[in-house]
Amino acid sequence: MAKRGGFPGGAMPGNMSNLMKQAQRMQRQMEEGQKELETKEFTATAGGAAVEVTVTGKKEVVRVKLAEDAVDPDDIEMLQDLIVAATNEALKLAEDANNEMMGKMTGGLGGFPF
Repeated sequence: MAKRGGFPGGAMPGNMSNLMKQAQRMQRQMEEGQKELETKEFTATAGGAAVEVTVTGKKEVVRVKLAEDAVDPDDIEMLQDLIVAATNEALKLAEDANNEMMGKMTGGLGGFPF
């Protein structure tokens, strides 16, 4: 009869306890990191700084600055496009910061297998 691998009854109780403590510690660190990230602001520009948009780590737009020369009543479409471009770039910066923080917390594991 072939011998089954592992420990009888699954993982050893001490190891399971340590694993749970590590998971709880990681969860606390992730929550703290997320709260810290939410307080940060990310700013991006478009059109040679004609439009500047600032978002928070919560991905909320908090500020839009327009250069005077960006406001052309005959070309509203261009201004709208610049606002969209700057907003998307600022959101990308916030997302990149979030991904970097998560990578540090998980050691680059990319998620959990369960």
